[in-house]
Amino acid sequence: MPMIINAQQTATPRTYVDQVLDHWRQDEDAEALVQGARRLTRGEARRQLFRMGHALRRQGLEPGDGVGLFLANRVDSVLAQLAVHLIGCRVVFLPPEPGPGELAALVEQSRARAVVTDPLFAERAADAAARSVHAPVLLGLGPCEQPSADLLALAAECPEERPEGVPAPGPDEAITVLYTGGTLGRPKLAAHSHHLYDALLDLVQGDPDGDSPAAFPVTSPGTERVLAATLLTHGSGHLMTVQALVTGSVLVVLPEFEAGAALEVLREERITATMFVPPMLYALLDHPECVPGALPALRRVVVGGAASSPSRLRQAVDVLGPVLSQGYGQSEALGITAFAAEDLASQGALRPELWRSCGRAIAGTEIEIRGEDGTAALPVRQVGEVCVRGRTVMLGYYEDPERTAEALHGGWLRTGDMGYLDAEGHVYLVDRAKDIIVTGSTSDNVYSRVLEDFLLTLPGVRNAAALGVPDEEYGEAVQVFLATAEDTDVDPDAVGAAVTAELGDLYTPRRTVLLDRLPTTKVGKVDKKALRAAWTDAAPATR
Repeated sequence: MPMIINAQQTATPRTYVDQVLDHWRQDEDAEALVQGARRLTRGEARRQLFRMGHALRRQGLEPGDGVGLFLANRVDSVLAQLAVHLIGCRVVFLPPEPGPGELAALVEQSRARAVVTDPLFAERAADAAARSVHAPVLLGLGPCEQPSADLLALAAECPEERPEGVPAPGPDEAITVLYTGGTLGRPKLAAHSHHLYDALLDLVQGDPDGDSPAAFPVTSPGTERVLAATLLTHGSGHLMTVQALVTGSVLVVLPEFEAGAALEVLREERITATMFVPPMLYALLDHPECVPGALPALRRVVVGGAASSPSRLRQAVDVLGPVLSQGYGQSEALGITAFAAEDLASQGALRPELWRSCGRAIAGTEIEIRGEDGTAALPVRQVGEVCVRGRTVMLGYYEDPERTAEALHGGWLRTGDMGYLDAEGHVYLVDRAKDIIVTGSTSDNVYSRVLEDFLLTLPGVRNAAALGVPDEEYGEAVQVFLATAEDTDVDPDAVGAAVTAELGDLYTPRRTVLLDRLPTTKVGKVDKKALRAAWTDAAPATR
């Protein structure tokens, strides 16, 4: 890997895009980006990137301007994101799910001067742009029916040389804005500076002192084939994209996740590394063709984005081999902890409780578990809110000082996740603060993560979600939703009895709803907001 030169070593600070281009100037005929039949070499990718940069500039964009990206998983989407940073503009990732009013509000709040949209989303993007008082330019990533310019057609007429005259970003300048998952309410826009990318570059190299795990260790730089299976416009997809490109790896883009299609791509493209959110991993494991030895090239699977079931993680190691690593982060802090595959497999065999851990702090990151006031650190193994400080932590919520003040205190981020630390610094997450179910005669806490982990150990249960529903006697009651395997009879009464026997009366579900599958967001997380809306008054124990 070419040496990374930081701002202290040169008068012109280098960015992660420079790191990508270092690779794309070498061995120009080697593959760089793949999506089905679309295969770009390094030379082709570099030239197309430069043309896109010029095309964006010709729309009147200047360094520091915001560019909204409302994109699907495509090779051109990867290049569009790089092009925005190449010309010194601010990337604003837009979520795929909100209604027109919410999308328009996010475009307006982000102060986007332009919105680049996939043709699939063009109608919604046009509506959002029309509602914004800033009247952003609408650019299609291909021909669109809506009145917008085709960025790819414009790029075809532009020079293949790198755009010049791009100033270095300031230390506190927002260059990337990530939306939060939105499963608990309206998404927020987490703004990050170039320090995020400095930290991500360090993560792929590891900690030279060996005190912190390498979140994304690269066995052989330039030889990895990385699959981007989650949304490119979400933090998880962006993380995998950057990790692949700055190491000279081939990036293979999966347009949409479906277990059979993902398995085929993993096998045919000889994928060595990828990232899945838990529901994706579970669906893959449940596919009949996912058997030991089916993916011999696979060396690393990062699981993150939501809490993972220990029983499912052990199953993944049994089927895929010791390739599984865990990561923990969020839009507000893209990297927080990591658990390397070799450590998880070896230490988990000796200490089974480690399967519940998402690892230790990555290099340059501090973690404290704090009480309700958000200031006092709690002792080892005492549950509180996970608070984080480090280079991956956001500057704040873009144009949202009130919510920024609630989340950031003295450089420490209040993550909203509840968990605890063990004596070795491993982090164990037990719930989202807003997902804790407060119930019982003494108003005790039921941690949905603990309950869901147990439910996933029961025969015939493929996925599980627990949430609190209004209850006249106790304020909230426990309700669970189970996705069950085909041709399997799951008895709700037996489920309740098993929960009571293992976790106690407090965790006993008042109602159990059986489904073929649980609803998920576009990011791949179980959509508890949808469950609350659709099933709070559902009839019990019916498909």
